[in-house]
Amino acid sequence: MPSNTIPQNALIVVGTGEKALFFRNTGGRFDISLKADGHLEPQDLDNDGPAGKQPPDTSAQESMEATFSKQLANHLYAMAHAGKFDHLVLVLDPDTMGEVRPSLHAEVQDRLVMELPKTLINSPVDDIVKSLSAASA
Repeated sequence: MPSNTIPQNALIVVGTGEKALFFRNTGGRFDISLKADGHLEPQDLDNDGPAGKQPPDTSAQESMEATFSKQLANHLYAMAHAGKFDHLVLVLDPDTMGEVRPSLHAEVQDRLVMELPKTLINSPVDDIVKSLSAASA
């Protein structure tokens, strides 16, 4: 269950259906400071389809974004299973949040401390910090 505080060393994922940026909180619960910690981009979209059934009128773009959402959820599971994070914050655009959330493994859900359905992928780090601070206040 999300707690709306961001512990030190929490993994913060900022993304859309097209890419995800990873950060670590190098500050404290109430003094958030982000350090870049990698990224994830879609891989092999032609051979890896989206999770679940897609409506027949799904566009190629929507299908690609749904597939990437599944890949992101799987990547987060692999990271959690390998012990690479104890706390997770998801900052995803609303559509991607809706795609990722049902695909998250229980091991990832147990580490989720905050969800922020907002598009911040192209925002400066200072703006991401401001949004996270406001959401955790």
